[in-house]
Amino acid sequence: MTAPIVEILPDKAALVQHALQRVLNVIHRAIAEHGFCTLALAGGSTPQPLYQGLAEKKLPWEKLYIFWGDERYVPVHHPSSNAGMAKQAWLDRVPIPAAQIFITPTDEGDPHQSAQQYEKTLRSVFGPLQGLSPDEVPQFDLILLGMGDDGHTASLFPYTDTLAVRDRLVTVGSKDREPRITFTVSLINRSRSVMFLAAGANKQTALQQVFSPDGDDQAYPSRLVHPIGELYWLLDAEAVGNLELPTAARL
Repeated sequence: MTAPIVEILPDKAALVQHALQRVLNVIHRAIAEHGFCTLALAGGSTPQPLYQGLAEKKLPWEKLYIFWGDERYVPVHHPSSNAGMAKQAWLDRVPIPAAQIFITPTDEGDPHQSAQQYEKTLRSVFGPLQGLSPDEVPQFDLILLGMGDDGHTASLFPYTDTLAVRDRLVTVGSKDREPRITFTVSLINRSRSVMFLAAGANKQTALQQVFSPDGDDQAYPSRLVHPIGELYWLLDAEAVGNLELPTAARL
């Protein structure tokens, strides 16, 4: 397990610009190494300007494969939809082939069926791309994550059964009794690169616990993220406050 790369930016705008460059680096590296790039997107307000920035770049769009790490169980046109936000901010503005944008199904009527369907989609795409057998775990080039002020990430919420799922790629999370489709810890930790984006003073308590040697994984699920590849924590100064984070670099 490699040590996380922790980078602290002066404000949210600087965080977004730095994240944009980091994401572009991952995209170009992946394409150079194996001819395509697989990305799993996050929802929330912090990545939205990042997606808007990506829409302004000139990239080999036909080489990108887009997924989502989690999704609320709402239609894509719903204002709370992670996919809907990303489409409006980025994906509908660039010529990524529609067949390479894999929106989480939320119209099955049963969240568990939807989770199974999304897992089948992942396996059907990654199997040929990466030459995987049916029981192998796909490897994303980049998974973007946020962190809630309760320490959750994707839709892996504190003290839920979802945290223990290790035999699936996709499962059903829940917040306030509302279902969400989410990547499992096993799938996230297989990624070549995972990038957390966290901004705002309301993240300080969670960050302190996530980086504490004595923190509780069940209470702060972001602690469970330890990919076999790179792990980035991109933070703004408000999120860090006076916390002492190991190996952090202020940029």
